[in-house]
Amino acid sequence: MTLTLAIANQKGGVAKTTTVASIGAALLEQGQRVLLVDLDPQACLTFSLGVDPEDLDVSVREVLLGEKDAADVAVVTDEGLHLLPATIALAQAEEALMSRTGREHRLKVALRQVTDDYDWVLLDCPPSLGILTVGALTAADQVLVPLQCETLAHRGVGQLLDTVYDVREFTNPGLEVLGVLPTLFDGRTKHARAVLETVTSTYDLDVVEPPIPKSIRFAEAPAVGRSILGTSRTHPGAQAYRAVAANLLARAAARS
Repeated sequence: MTLTLAIANQKGGVAKTTTVASIGAALLEQGQRVLLVDLDPQACLTFSLGVDPEDLDVSVREVLLGEKDAADVAVVTDEGLHLLPATIALAQAEEALMSRTGREHRLKVALRQVTDDYDWVLLDCPPSLGILTVGALTAADQVLVPLQCETLAHRGVGQLLDTVYDVREFTNPGLEVLGVLPTLFDGRTKHARAVLETVTSTYDLDVVEPPIPKSIRFAEAPAVGRSILGTSRTHPGAQAYRAVAANLLARAAARS
């Protein structure tokens, strides 16, 4: 059964895109069929996996507006991941969707045509709580929250959970919060450990382990169009994402 996982946090710079690309690559290593969906008009996931948004004639924009089927838009990256890419035109689609009937369900309906072809669909949400993020949460079975352990993260998690509760009430009552994934984590600092403890206890959230260490290797990987698993296979960051993927697979097996 396909599991659709939204990676969401409206705060920018918390490694959402890195998390989507790295978990996707780790699941692929485990023999899983994986589709990544770039829902950010900045198209960072698309670019970081070696696909130039400037060269694309169609993207997830056309899928959301019902002009193209997802299967006709998906591309295969050099690492073998299937990707529904984004371009800056997605920002225009967000505006157009505001006046469309069933706008929150557009992504869910579009993905129905392809979900049987994949074990996992990973949704890279934009750094906002607008219609694209709400659409992702409506389409998802679960949501994972990448969390940079600093003071401002506390407020952001609360705002995201408010949106999750609204989505549960109005568009997707079965949405589960998988937990928070500590990213850019420096366990040597008391501040990082304190923020993580405060956030998880305040909002009663699980911690998806292991934490992802802070490293320049994550910034270097997109320059060659790959995830860290494709550029620094034995690096602790790559190993951490492999462990997270194994954690997710175990949770999915227990869920089914």
